[in-house]
Amino acid sequence: MRRWGTALAAMALAGGALAAATTAGTAGAATQTAAKTATTCENGWGSGEKKAQPEEHTPLGNIRTGRHACYDRIVFDVKGATAADPVGYHVGYVDALHQDGSGEKIPVHGDAILDIRVSAPSYDPASGAESYPGRAGKPLRGVDISGYQTFRDTRFGASVEGDTQVGLGVRERLPFRVFQTDGHVVVDVAHSAKAAS
Repeated sequence: MRRWGTALAAMALAGGALAAATTAGTAGAATQTAAKTATTCENGWGSGEKKAQPEEHTPLGNIRTGRHACYDRIVFDVKGATAADPVGYHVGYVDALHQDGSGEKIPVHGDAILDIRVSAPSYDPASGAESYPGRAGKPLRGVDISGYQTFRDTRFGASVEGDTQVGLGVRERLPFRVFQTDGHVVVDVAHSAKAAS
């Protein structure tokens, strides 16, 4: 009788360990699947130029960047812009960044350069007061891209005839997208040529 009780206890312990291992394995698999799903990236952005016509020229307030799972992002904050009054832009890869107006070449680090032009001057068109402190050929103020997977350099080009120009150095010619939300023009550059999100 004693042996039978010991055998039952051993079986109960083995069954509990098996259930715990199965639960842990299932939880681990679920976590891996969730992580994979969370970082699945979209395809189809392409690397060709993208543009939109401006409704009007509204002052640029700020330029900032951010890192995401599948892309690096640069955002142009445009004061007072709304979905009803979209901001114009022209974004495309160039062999070299040439400053609007003067045509002077501005060195940009990286194996590829995106020339980004947003229809938002770095000054208030009505008063002429500076709205964004960009300086030709200098890195964007307050933007730190160290540790980014795609971005390598940022350079302010110029603000001429209502447009602001920025050179964005990237790791290589990668797919990108451009879109707008109220008060923002957003440029996302994918981490790889095969994926973006």
